[in-house]
Amino acid sequence: MKKYLLSFVALMAVCGANAEPVVLSDTAVDDDFSMTSEETFVAPQQTNSDNYSSTQIQPMKKNSLLTDTSDPLFLVPDNKFLSDTYAAFADDKLRLGEYLAYGVNNNFVFHANMHYQVDFTHEHENGFSATEFGGTYRMNHGVDGSRIISDALFGLKLWGASRVRSPEYADSLYYAGLRFGRQFAGVTLSGTAKSTWVFDDNRGLSYLDFIPEIYFRFQDDWRGGLGFDVRRSTNPNLMPNQEWINVKLLRQFGNTQYVGKFDYEFEDHDIQVGADVRILF
Repeated sequence: MKKYLLSFVALMAVCGANAEPVVLSDTAVDDDFSMTSEETFVAPQQTNSDNYSSTQIQPMKKNSLLTDTSDPLFLVPDNKFLSDTYAAFADDKLRLGEYLAYGVNNNFVFHANMHYQVDFTHEHENGFSATEFGGTYRMNHGVDGSRIISDALFGLKLWGASRVRSPEYADSLYYAGLRFGRQFAGVTLSGTAKSTWVFDDNRGLSYLDFIPEIYFRFQDDWRGGLGFDVRRSTNPNLMPNQEWINVKLLRQFGNTQYVGKFDYEFEDHDIQVGADVRILF
């Protein structure tokens, strides 16, 4: 009897050594799934992002407002620097310019602007415009599109020349305005009311601009905008009333935007085409 008992114990030991462990789980296990005692359980790891498209591991870029510098409600962030190099052609005039803006804090942006004009009909009107200094102060921040964003705009232009037809070249020019609107993931709605005063030896006038805009963020970093500029002058003989439609289309690469613009004026049927390169540092 003792001999048979020892033989049975030895047989059970051999069978136990060759048996596979049982996996206890509160979920069903496929019949073809097995894990030997020599295998080590490895927790799921995040797969290298190169194996997935960017839309699976990142928010859609079209929803980002932090680097969309052409958005009409964009405000240069704290300690950031924006450069806008632009060119435009209209009414036999070619303008090349540079706009620079610096975010002093998350509420205030200081900017400077100057452009050079080549007039193909009046050679004596070629040259640099007045130098503009101005600022934007954010009075109210919107939160996820649930509140109205509002900005105060103000600035002045100095050292211009009254002999040049364009008001941008006036000896002294001052402006102030209010901009407001809402930003959403795919669209921005905004409106601007701006008053400008021109003072020089030959002209004294002011004009008002009312500018509603709608701005779209498409997939693949494409953007588009449509706006209207209704301008009313206190002295139409020096500066006529105008109604402009503004269209722009742009492509964004990282912090750089390449912008194409087309503007049309309904009263005099003027056309202006231009291009910008905007870089956020």
